[in-house]
Amino acid sequence: MDKHNADGSLTSEAKQAEAALQATYKLYAGVDDEYCHAGAEAVENWLDMKYGIRIHWGLYSLPGNFAESWGLRDSKNPVMRERYESMSQWWNPTGFDAAEWTQLFADGGMTFFTFTTKHLDGFSMFDTKTKVRKRRVHTGPEAGSIADCDLHYSIAEGPFGRDVVGELVAAGRAQGLKVGLYFSHIDWFDADFRCDEWNYQRDETYTRESDPEGYARLIQRHREQLREICTSYGKIDHLSLDMGLPGSTPELMEQLKELKILTQCLGFDNGLREELIKTVKMIRRLQPNVMMRRRGIDPYGDYFTPERAIPEDDQSQKLMPWKVIYPGGKHFSFQWDDNYKPASWIIENLIDVVAKGGNMQIGYGPGPDGRWPTETARRIRAVGNWLKTYGEGIYATRPYTPYKEGDGIRFTRTKDNRVVYAFVTDWIDGTREVMLTSVRAAQGGPITVPGLDHQFAYSQDASGLRIQIPAWFDPAKDHPESRAFAFRIPQV
Repeated sequence: MDKHNADGSLTSEAKQAEAALQATYKLYAGVDDEYCHAGAEAVENWLDMKYGIRIHWGLYSLPGNFAESWGLRDSKNPVMRERYESMSQWWNPTGFDAAEWTQLFADGGMTFFTFTTKHLDGFSMFDTKTKVRKRRVHTGPEAGSIADCDLHYSIAEGPFGRDVVGELVAAGRAQGLKVGLYFSHIDWFDADFRCDEWNYQRDETYTRESDPEGYARLIQRHREQLREICTSYGKIDHLSLDMGLPGSTPELMEQLKELKILTQCLGFDNGLREELIKTVKMIRRLQPNVMMRRRGIDPYGDYFTPERAIPEDDQSQKLMPWKVIYPGGKHFSFQWDDNYKPASWIIENLIDVVAKGGNMQIGYGPGPDGRWPTETARRIRAVGNWLKTYGEGIYATRPYTPYKEGDGIRFTRTKDNRVVYAFVTDWIDGTREVMLTSVRAAQGGPITVPGLDHQFAYSQDASGLRIQIPAWFDPAKDHPESRAFAFRIPQV
């Protein structure tokens, strides 16, 4: 449904829908009257997803010791930076196979992915038609100066010559996966962007007043790349915007800290905020139902992302839809000597996140040749094996109140409230009874464990629900990846 009238204004139906969303989610408030978020259906689809993968892949996979693009900022060596940028001229990851990637994701029980179209380093993993016109010289007699250039600085411009994003989106859709694309607002290659606080090329004398043409190119290229992303690949389910152009909103950061939510919400100065709002509205017209990450565009975003941290309770769901982003190793991108978290860690944290009303996205990166490390693929498949049995208590569920009992029990429920799932994450061999005080079973309704052909004996009274455990029960028998399991408890 088109949310706009012929003159570009919002329809009355869209305004009513937006008002309802703002009443539900506190952090949706603050947009102007001619903007609407993705909508109730998009939010519902978001809440159904639960588990996916965050893929960081770019030039930074070649050194194998970078934390994504951050190694460019952390290093003070101009020779390294020059060599990094020159890798774009010969990188040829012939091991990349989008169908193999997405089959792995499907085998892993993932329902969505997010791929980096462009990270902070400015290298585009898609066939952008935009050009970089100014770049920093790192070495030689002109070191430190800004030089003219005429580069796409993309994977399609190098010897590989293919649109990685396009191939991956098509393969993902063939697997039924929701499509998410990451895009960094900031760009450390394009010297017209040398104004953000993280930029190792930052020039405090570079302002909209000192170089209006440079700022105009910044705004235009930023907008045009987002236009390309929103028009080249069909329907995009999520747009994961990252970082922010200059500015901050400290009052919002303090509000989130009080709520024990770790995220990054940025605003704009240097006259960029007005232009950003125009760009966001362009995205909304091109992709009416895309869920946009809040970073850099608050309050115009649709979801936020606690990173390397899980909210302490279930209150985040009252602010706006959210997902936890957590690296599966030390960092989100490929590392030669990475130390990967075990599958049990992923499973148990997924249960916790879903019980609190969020989604979880585990972060991995393929190697420089485009192939997935064996240890990464093994963990992905191990989680998928567990989800084949217990996914019914994860996917398309909603939080139950209360969401937990003690440290070892987490609850979810079906959307129709007919079933509650009690996940046990701290199982001890020899346990003969599980006592639950927060949930009751329907009279005569069988309590079962997914994957087992067995009805558990139980009793319930005013003190709670007691489930009897037979001596033969072993949750790890068919699932060595984790001892976590769930009771299916009927409610009606």
